[in-house]
Amino acid sequence: MPGYYKTWTVLPHLPIEELTENLWRIQGSLPNMPLKRVTTVARRENGELVIHNAMAMDEPTMTRLLAWGTPSYLLVPNGYHRLDAFAFKARFPEIKVLCPRGSTKKVAQVVAVDGAYQDFPADDAIQLDPIPGLADAEGVMVVKSSDGVTLVFNDLLFNMPHGKGVMGLVFRHLTQSTGGPRISRLVRWFLLKDRPALRDQLLQLAATPDLRRIIVSHHRTISDDPAAVLRGVAASL
Repeated sequence: MPGYYKTWTVLPHLPIEELTENLWRIQGSLPNMPLKRVTTVARRENGELVIHNAMAMDEPTMTRLLAWGTPSYLLVPNGYHRLDAFAFKARFPEIKVLCPRGSTKKVAQVVAVDGAYQDFPADDAIQLDPIPGLADAEGVMVVKSSDGVTLVFNDLLFNMPHGKGVMGLVFRHLTQSTGGPRISRLVRWFLLKDRPALRDQLLQLAATPDLRRIIVSHHRTISDDPAAVLRGVAASL
C-alpha cells in the first residue's frame, strides 16, 4: 500500500450512509488488501463539515457532500491513516488539518498540521477528546444527534469479521483483529502505553448518557449495546 496519494485517487467505496441528521458514514476499500476503511462526516450547526479519516470519493458522492456542507476540518486520526490527507488538503486548501498530538510528527510528513484535537472548537454537537493510555496517539470524536450519542474511534477498536485465505489468517491469528469488537494485537504492541488509564477511559465512555453507536475506522459500526461492548473491551485489558 502506498504511503500516501499525491493526487485524488478514488478507490471503490459504498454510497453515503446517512446515520442521523448530522452524521454520515462512507465505507471504502484499500489497495491490495481486504481491510475496509471508513470515513465519518459530522456536520456542525453552521454547516461546517468535520471529516474523520478522509478518503477520496467519486464525483457524485463529493457533489452530494458539498451540497450538505463545507469541508472545514480534516481529522487525520493517527500517524498511519494518511493515505488521502495530502490529496484532500490539495483539493480543499482552506480546510484545517487536526490530528492527535502524539501523531503530529508522522502526519506532518505528509500534510501540514494546523493543530491537535485539543484545538478543535467544540460545540454542543461535536467534540474531540484524547484517549488516555495511548500517549495521545489517537482520540475519539463525540457526536450528539437527535437519536443519541455516537463515538467515533480509529484503530483502537476493530469490528471486523473473520476473513478467508492467507490475509484472513493473518488478521485472525497474527494481528488478532477479527471476530467482533476488540483491541487488536497491533494496538496492544504499538499504541497501548497505560492499560489502567485506557481501561478507566473506556469505562467512562461506556457510561455516556444516550450512547447510541460506535463507529470504527475499519469495517462494521457497533450499534448493539455499545456500552456493554466498551465494558467488555475494558475487561479484556
